[in-house]
Parts: sequence; C-alpha cells; structure tokens
Amino acid sequence: MKPAAANHFKEFAARRAKLMKQIGPGGVAIIPSASEVIRARDTHYRFRQDSDFQYLTGFPEPDCIAVFAPGRKAGAFVLFVRDRNTEREIWDGRRQGPEGAVRNYGADQAFAIGDFQEILPSLLAGRSRVVYNLGEHAELDPKITACVRTIREVSRRGGAAPTEFVALETSLHEMRLRKTPAEIAILAKACEISAEAHCIAMRYAKPGINEWQVAAEINAHFGRNNMEPGYGSIVGGGDNACILHYVENNQALRDGDLLLIDAGGELDGYTADITRTFPVNGKFSKAQRAVYEVVLEANLQATKTLKTGESVGKPHQVAVQILTQGLVDLGLLKGNVKDLIKTEKYRQFYMHGTGHWLGMDVHDVGRYKMDGEFRTFEPGMVMTVEPGLYIQPGTKGVDEKYWGIGIRIEDDVVVTDKAPRVLTGDVPKDVKGIEGLMRAA
Repeated sequence: MKPAAANHFKEFAARRAKLMKQIGPGGVAIIPSASEVIRARDTHYRFRQDSDFQYLTGFPEPDCIAVFAPGRKAGAFVLFVRDRNTEREIWDGRRQGPEGAVRNYGADQAFAIGDFQEILPSLLAGRSRVVYNLGEHAELDPKITACVRTIREVSRRGGAAPTEFVALETSLHEMRLRKTPAEIAILAKACEISAEAHCIAMRYAKPGINEWQVAAEINAHFGRNNMEPGYGSIVGGGDNACILHYVENNQALRDGDLLLIDAGGELDGYTADITRTFPVNGKFSKAQRAVYEVVLEANLQATKTLKTGESVGKPHQVAVQILTQGLVDLGLLKGNVKDLIKTEKYRQFYMHGTGHWLGMDVHDVGRYKMDGEFRTFEPGMVMTVEPGLYIQPGTKGVDEKYWGIGIRIEDDVVVTDKAPRVLTGDVPKDVKGIEGLMRAA
C-alpha cells in the first residue's frame, strides 16, 4: 500500500483547506470511509473507497472516519483508522495505522477507530454546526446524534453545542463539481485509455463473436493500464441496444446488427463514460445510417452548448429539438415538432436525459438546479453528452426496417472559458471514421 504521491498530497491538502474555510470555525465535518462488502460468504467485492472520503484524504482503507474541525488547536484534520494488527495484516494486507495516517497522509492527529466515540465529544464541543449526511450511514448516525444530545444536555450549564446538521452537498459536493486542473488531467487520461478500449472493440467485433468476448477485450485494456471498469460495461448487440442498462452481455453478435457499447475505465478514482454504436459487420445499412446521423447531429450540437454562462438544461433542449425533428423526417413520429416536444411524444424513442455530471462517480455529485432553475455552466464542470434513439422491435406504426435499432453516442466534455473540451474525441463517431477503422482491422 503506497502513500499518496507528493503532487497528490498537495492537492488533497488544498481541498481540505478549502472545505474548512467554507465550514468556518463554528462547524465540523464528519465523513466516513466505505466499508468492505461481502460478495459471497467470506469473500468480498474489490474495495472501492467512498468518493467524498477519497477526495479529501486519499486514504485507501475501509472502516475509517475523517473529522475536519477548523481552528482546532491540536490540528484540524483528524483521522480514525484501523489499528495495526499483525495477524490480520498477514491475511488481508498491510495497514497504515494511526502513525501511518499522520506520516503518509497528512493527518494532524490519528486515532484507532475504536476510540471514535470517546474522542468525538471533544471534537464537537463548542461547535454550532455539523456537516454530515444524516440518513446515509445506519451505524454511524446514532453515535453522532447521541453525542450531540449529550453535549446539548451539558451545554445547559454553559458552553456551546451543535444546533444544526448540514448536508455535504452545500459545501463538499459543490467543490467536487468544479474540477481542478489536476483532476481534469487524471480524467483526460482515463478518457484517453477508455477511447483506446473502444477502438479495440470496434476492430475486434464481428458476426459470431459473443458480447461478453467484446466486453473482455475492453476490460483487459483497462487492466493493462492499471484501471478497472468505472461501471458495468454495456455491450448490447441488435435488440439489446434498446435496453438502456443492458448488462447480461451474453448474446452472439449477428451480421447486419448494430452494437452499442457503453464503457469507461476508472483511473485514480476518476471515471470515463463513453458510448459508441457501430455495425457488427463494419457497414451501416441505409436505415441504420439515417437514424445514426440524427443522433450524431444531436451530439455535436448539444456539445457546443457546454460553455460558460449557458444553462445546464440547454444541451438536453437542443438534443430533443434535433432528435424530434429527425423522428418526424424519418416518419417515426407525425405532427408538429413543437407540439411533439411539448407533449413529450419523443420519449417513446428517447427516454433519458442528454447528460450528467462526471468525475469521481460516473453520475457525479452536484446540483443541476438552484432555487428551482437550471444553474449555468462554469469552468471546470465536466458533463457527458449522450443523445440516443431506441426503436423497440415490433413498434406499431414504425417501418420494420427501423425495428431493433438502438443508438447512443456519448462523449465527456469539460466546460472552459473558451470552446468546450471534448475528452473522448480519440474514438471515431462519424460514419466514415467508424467504417474506416473497422475496415482496417
């Protein structure tokens, strides 16, 4: 287990300093780590750290708690971690212990996790505000609320006690929404490697290959680059492309079908999220291409709206307009485009949003609306752009040539002071580029 690199160490310290400035001297933040999750009997899923905890500490172990108490004389950054245990370390791997938490991860003080309840009252005393997500941690909630009640009882005889709980989204999640240059650099690398994986998949796919074989090629490329899937890879051929969260990945690819792949790798806690759709045999049919060109245009035009000062709702608005017009032009919908949008008739073929925040989580934290209205884009925000059209097989009133066509085109885009920065442009998405790549395989 390696401590954080020096450049990351500074990044974590800067984040903590910014959070504590927002909390103020009257507040204290409590953020637990993730715990290991049982997969089967006595085996666990591969551990992944809680994103909030990782963002502020870089500490890689489970069952820990971080406390941030601005202005505390003994140190504002306190970690409670698993103690060293020679026997368990033989079985499960080395632990940092309190000493390692201070030496390698910048904690001002660190204690064994078993001492948390005993020390917590001293950390909360004199504070008016607790920044903590109540209701998300069943075992920790009662410990914190009981401690607050006790302090309030004592405070009747003098002193101060916390009087309010504040959710993390008002401080930490707003910080995470705006990425620093260091974060964008990691995310860009994750997107670069993920784009390579998609190109490998395009070259590898052909009639008769199974979906899971294509998924294996993608995941293998992640592994070769010290990454793992940021989410369950979707590899859906033919009708399966019309299932938004298709994860079975167990069907053979057929000549004449499209293949939709939604896959992104996670690097140092940041995940890419890319979707491409292409013909299994390397050549779009006329009907497939007609639908594809509509989705591609929606992707291109929606991407242009990711600029500073523009409404966060604009990409979806633009995509819906283009997709609905395209559905009318193709004969899949009938009527006035404006009316079809108002009545949401397009949702038969396009039922999801056009984008979501991206970062440490594939659906990253951050509010889309403020006071009931869409907020505006700011530099450092990262959003996906992923319009699609899905024509279920057997859809009444739709020409059979379109049945089973499912298309989504997704890119990861950084908002800047200038033009939007597309991080996933290394994998082709125009018809000529896709067919050329597959022809060269």
